[in-house]
Amino acid sequence: MIKDSVLILSGGMDSVTLLHYMKNRIALAVSFDYGSNHNERELKCARYQAESLNIPHIVIPLSFMKVYFKSSLLEGGEKIPDGDYDSDNMKSTVVPFRNGIMLSVACGLAETKGLKHVMMANHGGDHAIYPDCREEFTHAMSKAMETGTYDRITLIDPFTNLEKHDIAKIGAEHGVDYAYTYSCYKGAERHCGTCGTCRERKEAFAKAGLEDPTLYEN
Repeated sequence: MIKDSVLILSGGMDSVTLLHYMKNRIALAVSFDYGSNHNERELKCARYQAESLNIPHIVIPLSFMKVYFKSSLLEGGEKIPDGDYDSDNMKSTVVPFRNGIMLSVACGLAETKGLKHVMMANHGGDHAIYPDCREEFTHAMSKAMETGTYDRITLIDPFTNLEKHDIAKIGAEHGVDYAYTYSCYKGAERHCGTCGTCRERKEAFAKAGLEDPTLYEN
């Protein structure tokens, strides 16, 4: 199979699953250092997972986002609310147009390297809180990428309408070691176990009937 795609790889469960699921098509994995509370720990996981599959991996700094954008995800772990992932208070974790910015950079990379697609691992559980994860956004962004590039780059987002437990099952089928993924928005060494992303992570493993390898504080 031709390696024709750039993958946006955060180091979380979803993008790592997509890395393994689409490994035969991924020519380059790109991560972004934008100053989030959990960026450092995610990036270590992203690097590990890409290296395990011998997929080239680069990290691009987007430091301006922490300086100019407002989000509790950029303001320290103590600012992250506890509660369910789809609770209204999780809206504080939105980083304005984050995926639009990252997709734009990845699209430019794809055209520069003669690749045809960008891959992103947004999923159904993101839709309630994050507008730049919803299907209408990804369709519009793919169209913009296609019309804005000579090579007509498009977006591949196969998890858009899946729930996180569905993604966990796919990962298990493809041998993903989820111990080397990171989700907690507070960014400590251990997952807190109480923020929305930790609660969603716990629920995904439980619903998928998989052992959860994550170390939690609570």
